Amino acid sequence: MIEIYNEKVQDLLVPPNQRPKDGLKIRMHPKIGVYVEDMVKVPVASYEEIEAQIEKGTKNRTIGSTNMNATSSRAHTVTGIYFKQIYIDKTSGKKTNEKVSDINLIDLAGSERAESTGATGDRLKEGSNINRSLMILGKVISALAKKAEGKNVQPPFRESALTFLLQNALGGNTKTSMVAALSPANINHDETLSTLRYAW
Repeated sequence: MIEIYNEKVQDLLVPPNQRPKDGLKIRMHPKIGVYVEDMVKVPVASYEEIEAQIEKGTKNRTIGSTNMNATSSRAHTVTGIYFKQIYIDKTSGKKTNEKVSDINLIDLAGSERAESTGATGDRLKEGSNINRSLMILGKVISALAKKAEGKNVQPPFRESALTFLLQNALGGNTKTSMVAALSPANINHDETLSTLRYAW
């Protein structure tokens, strides 16, 4: 479970005071694809164990106060769950087959308008990095859609830490769903409309 804060990757299963200042490195491996170097992986065997790890990581997330949200998420969060299903021959007791699957649960920090959030200093920098990574994610999704139509385009995965990290999850035989969080308040009309357009 990691977060991308100001384009730096941090492990949420590690206490903040024990994390490297410059974050973890995103690497590319010829066989497994993109991965985060030195990221903690915890074995789990039930939903309750998964939930306990997610709760642990959630407590370590970077949050800050803005005019629109007292506990605004200041980073994107990616929770990876790696499933392995092993088939055993009942007679011999030997492994006959193995299936693996990755699920990435991504909580995107919302795009921000500086005048609405009242952001200055660090908050302004955070909002700028959030907006930039969301824009590049939109470009990647658009490029993938064009590629599916047979057009020769190269998705700009490496333009942000978020899209580079999600390269495995967005390409190949993957399936992606997006859930958008909206506000019913009239004052948030512009942000709500922007979110709907992004999700569409």
